[in-house]
Amino acid sequence: MPTLEWIGKSKVINHHQDVPFRVLERKYSFDENGQHDEDNGSENMIIRGDNLEALKALLPRYEGRVKCIYIDPPYNTGEEGWVYNDNVNDPKIKKWLGAVVGKEGEDLTRHDKWLCMMYPRLKLLQKLLADDGVIFINIGEDEHANLKLVCDEIFGVRNYVTDFGRQMKSGGAKGHYYTPSLDYVLTYAKNIDLLPYFRAIMTQQQIDVFYKFTQEEGPRKGEKYGEERLFKSSLEARANQRYYIQCPDGTFAIPPGETTPNELKEGLIVTPLKTDKVWKWIYPRYKQELDAGNIIFKRTNTSGLVDEHGNQCKWNIYNKLWLSEQQEKGVVPSNLITGYENRQSAAELKKLNLDFNYAKPIRLIEYLLTISQMEKDAIVLDSFAGSGTTAHAVLNMNKADGGHRKFILVEMMDYADSITAERVKRVIRGYGEGKNAVEGTGGNFSFYDLGEPLLVGDCLNEAVAPEKIREYIWFMETEQPYAPPSGGNPYYLGQHNDTGYYFYYEPQRVTVLDYTFLATITEKTSGTIIYADRCSITEDKLAQMGIVFKKIPRDISRL
Repeated sequence: MPTLEWIGKSKVINHHQDVPFRVLERKYSFDENGQHDEDNGSENMIIRGDNLEALKALLPRYEGRVKCIYIDPPYNTGEEGWVYNDNVNDPKIKKWLGAVVGKEGEDLTRHDKWLCMMYPRLKLLQKLLADDGVIFINIGEDEHANLKLVCDEIFGVRNYVTDFGRQMKSGGAKGHYYTPSLDYVLTYAKNIDLLPYFRAIMTQQQIDVFYKFTQEEGPRKGEKYGEERLFKSSLEARANQRYYIQCPDGTFAIPPGETTPNELKEGLIVTPLKTDKVWKWIYPRYKQELDAGNIIFKRTNTSGLVDEHGNQCKWNIYNKLWLSEQQEKGVVPSNLITGYENRQSAAELKKLNLDFNYAKPIRLIEYLLTISQMEKDAIVLDSFAGSGTTAHAVLNMNKADGGHRKFILVEMMDYADSITAERVKRVIRGYGEGKNAVEGTGGNFSFYDLGEPLLVGDCLNEAVAPEKIREYIWFMETEQPYAPPSGGNPYYLGQHNDTGYYFYYEPQRVTVLDYTFLATITEKTSGTIIYADRCSITEDKLAQMGIVFKKIPRDISRL
């Protein structure tokens, strides 16, 4: 598999492992009662802070749980002026911390810097993605090729889904050789074998073009349907799909080919040659549809079928495709996306009375979330949140279908509260005036800052709440999201792979693993791992009991 090399790659390939775990500190909550200090228990999050550290902070609770990720990183055109801030332990890279990335620099090119920025973030995003999840990455042509190779490396070539081309604008005369009108939505699965097939909502134009007929009688009277030929020349030869069908005038019809049944009778199957054509269904399925009244025979002089004598048939055969059924199934989307141009986002932000550049249209995000076939309670993540379009799309969809999708937004810029969160507030409560008024979607969220690191040097940060440390210890041991157990030993973290985990920790005193503590354990597991400051039981005794002692990493001298 081809891989991409760039200056600095060797220094960032495992940088996500060196990023410190930080606590997420809730600053306020927002709901139908407005903004307040009380925790409303919302699972919707807006996080202000560096998105690399924020993604790392999300791992203990959300690894493998995010169904859909949409990100819109800098296109790196040389005109945006984004800043590289990752504290990579390398002198060459440290030289350009905090520097604005524009056209090619003296040390590393803007493309190298962009790749160094993206690589560790994509590694963490891959970890957060559910096994049946999908990531959509909006990108321009400047980094499109580089991003494809990097994603092949991180997500796996096999998990590449497609590269949606999006018409971002029409008209204009910018450019010397062409007018740039497209950007791209690079799409990868976590595991392509588990990803649901994409399906789009049928457009009115598609309905008008194909579903032109109305059932005039029977139990489905009044329903609209379209007609699809039972024989398609593009179908490859398959066993059990070549047989005679009897037409209304008593003649027989079969797709063209050399092989025919040895008896003139409907439904007798013949094994086709590679060059033979076939029906789209096996005979039992055809008979089922015929009995249901879903087969139509039409006389024609242009049939692609042949009769029992090998001459051109006088009939075409169709099956009915009911509009209601097809709407429920959805349609396979094209990898060319039209109708969601950037000018729409400018109009949307104007209605919201917000000043922001480079936002994506709400309907584009809604479209991508819809085709992903996610559940109505799925988690959606956007770690380059910008103005908050992704949250806007999620709230719109929840209002439309009664869903309970959750959003997690991360924005590092100062406007995370004044624009990103403010937009979400206005969407929830409604915005605009008069004929331009937009009804609120309802909903809620909590706003977070990146707080204290969990570790100071090699020791636990005693300024961090014990529950946050418990969450971290559990994740480091199991790589599973933490769900606090109810009842039982107060130091019990939970069970994983028939091993029970205990974190015997008190911020203001030294804890000792002894027989007194063991007497408090009631949970039954094959093995036990216990964290404490000290242990008074010999290693041999612990081994006999199937217990592993782990020393809590903290500065005991401070207690």
